[in-house]
Amino acid sequence: MKIFSKEQIYEGDKLTAERQNITSTELMERAGTQIFNWIHMRMQGAQVPIHVFCGIGNNGGDGLVVARHLITHGYSVHTYVVNYSDKRSKDFLINYERIKETTKKWPTLLGSDDEFPAIEAQDIIIDAVFGIGLNRPPADWVVKLFQHFRQSKAFTLSIDIPSGLITDRVPENENQVVWAGYTLSFQAPKLVFFLPATGKYTIQWEVLDIGIDREYLMTTPTEVELIGKQEVLPIYKPREKFSHKGNYGHALIIGGSYGKIGAVTLASRAALTSGAGLITAFVPKCGYVPLQTSFPEAMVITDNEESFVSNITVDFKPSAIGIGVGLGTNEQTLDALEKFLKENESPLVIDADGLNGLSKNKELIKLLPENTVLTPHPKELERLIGTWKDDFDKLAKTKAFSKKNKLIVVLKGAKTIVVMGEKLYVNTTGNPGLATGGTGDVLTGIITGLIAQGYDPLASSVFGVYLHGKAADIAVEDLGYQSLIASDVIDALGEAYIDLFKLPENQEPIEEESNDKEQKKPQ
Repeated sequence: MKIFSKEQIYEGDKLTAERQNITSTELMERAGTQIFNWIHMRMQGAQVPIHVFCGIGNNGGDGLVVARHLITHGYSVHTYVVNYSDKRSKDFLINYERIKETTKKWPTLLGSDDEFPAIEAQDIIIDAVFGIGLNRPPADWVVKLFQHFRQSKAFTLSIDIPSGLITDRVPENENQVVWAGYTLSFQAPKLVFFLPATGKYTIQWEVLDIGIDREYLMTTPTEVELIGKQEVLPIYKPREKFSHKGNYGHALIIGGSYGKIGAVTLASRAALTSGAGLITAFVPKCGYVPLQTSFPEAMVITDNEESFVSNITVDFKPSAIGIGVGLGTNEQTLDALEKFLKENESPLVIDADGLNGLSKNKELIKLLPENTVLTPHPKELERLIGTWKDDFDKLAKTKAFSKKNKLIVVLKGAKTIVVMGEKLYVNTTGNPGLATGGTGDVLTGIITGLIAQGYDPLASSVFGVYLHGKAADIAVEDLGYQSLIASDVIDALGEAYIDLFKLPENQEPIEEESNDKEQKKPQ
């Protein structure tokens, strides 16, 4: 699913009105009616007090449409106009007159000197004060109104975006934003729903189709895409009936040091479980017995050193290499990393101490093959690109780093984002259970295993992050967040693959067919 910028949303609204020969007021009526339908379907006429707070722009106009329909359907509605400016949008004024024609109980005007209405915890607040056009913090008295919403503990439904939330900036003060229990977003979600510093302002969100021009939606390229099942299913490559292990690549995992052989075991298991045909682990001598006994499917090559990697040599050319998990930062290990990068010709996935090695000697970045995949957690990223002011600054600096060095960066987090140049792919799977040691090693293994099978590095990153999160979502249903461990994610990978072909209960499952069609790459 595409995530459109504010400017693209405005352009889509304008083109829709032109191509469908409707006015902006009619488009507003359509949007507000969709909000009403969503509410009406769930409330079924329940007589709960509903407080609709409308701004004086187009978002407020949407709120007036919703309030009018709620009133005509017999709901207990209290409508307020948050009078923060002398300016009014045309469509707001039209809908303001319409609601006055609908009810004798006209909207209450709220100004800076007015007392806020009483709101009980069992009431409902509909927030239609500000939309995506907001570009500065609200006035102090409006901020106090938002605090009044929150203190009431009433369920809050925001229209399109929580009021006070700016689409490309982190709020200076969390009191400047409405804290919504639910946000109904027109046509597409907003990027701010997925970033740590801004996603907290809505617990849940849902997209409502308001009939924006289909051609515009389909043909307009966006910098951000939301990745779910429908986006990764075309990437998936079925296995051929007469194929063998040699068709699915030979992955190599390089890493480990005394006390950290488990990281290599996890990454190697994940690579093979993701579908790689063969897996070899390169570890110091201390890792030989643990790997051979705990993971018999792996082949193992050892370094001459007992407790750390000192010289990376293998007698085959891997289809893909994952390096860095549990590697350590011994001086000889860092020298071995530099020598390896100078000689390597295979696609790379770099994690953990491999990234720390690059941070210590940034000249090594120049040695990386194009489209090498880096999988940093926040501190590892900071060592690579420097500090950032906020989530938007982090994204901007990561995009610049990716573009300059022709690398793919997987920003691990609650909503993992794959960055390739100017493009962002926001993952929708995963849960707090992944906040446990070893899950990053598993992700490294999955992406390495996918590249080994022939998926290109970008597709491997997008698909790998999805599978990783989906496996965690499946596993957590039986285990809970606290008890999920990295091995559980590997164990659920098979079910994550199977889930790709599951449809809702009233539909037949998709049959997996073997074919030789070229994989679809993320656009």
